[in-house]
Amino acid sequence: MKVKMLDLNGVITKDIELPVQFDEEYRPDVIKRAFMSIRMNRRHAYGAKENSGMRYSSKISRRRRDFKGAYGKGISRVPRKTMTRRGMQFYWVGATAPNTVGGRRAHPPKAEKIWAEKINIKERRKAIRSAIAATMNKDAVMKRGHRIKGVFPFIIDSKIEDVKKTKDIFDFMKKIGLENELERTSETKIRSGVGKKRGRRYRNKKGALFIISRDDCKLARSARNINGCDVAAVNSINAEMLAPGGIPGRLCIWSEAAIIRIGKEGLFK
Repeated sequence: MKVKMLDLNGVITKDIELPVQFDEEYRPDVIKRAFMSIRMNRRHAYGAKENSGMRYSSKISRRRRDFKGAYGKGISRVPRKTMTRRGMQFYWVGATAPNTVGGRRAHPPKAEKIWAEKINIKERRKAIRSAIAATMNKDAVMKRGHRIKGVFPFIIDSKIEDVKKTKDIFDFMKKIGLENELERTSETKIRSGVGKKRGRRYRNKKGALFIISRDDCKLARSARNINGCDVAAVNSINAEMLAPGGIPGRLCIWSEAAIIRIGKEGLFK
């Protein structure tokens, strides 16, 4: 598949042949599975303390005419801890059982539960190839909510990797017709609930993903300052980057060097 390549001024310079990875079949089900695998592998284990609610001395005899027994007292058979006593008269308070104060939980979350979700290597690579192909589908990109106009897809000259000022990247995105996209991602929303007390006060919209040939280029620092934009080396992209929320069709801006590398090294094949 041939597409048009742009320079830093947004002018078409030549046609470039895309590698075979961009011709993959569109499989949203496989992309969703790879996305969920990444999310589940990142999830932290949590659970109640192993002996929580069980640290009381709440033994009561269940036999008749036995010391410290519950029979003949007109009380339920709930486990009880002794607060005070006078001879055979006890002041008891329910303990240990799930319906008592300070007792154990009935079905607590177990810390030993395994949340990780495995996925086959071939299936994961297929998901990445399918998500890559979806980034070249204008209808899928527009359906995700991205606002684009003009030439699509965005394959840019390798000189873009040497741009070190965020202002220059901002101006470049306007030149290629992404001013409405920048306006969309600039809007932030204050999260509802207690999440705003836990380091995630604002909700930001996902913008463009810059895909470059290596991590140590200047663009890796300059482009990430734009709200909603992310930067990733072509060898480290995954289904979550290409399809946030498991929904394929993220707006991607590819450098020519990244396209060459993905074809030369046969990544994700």
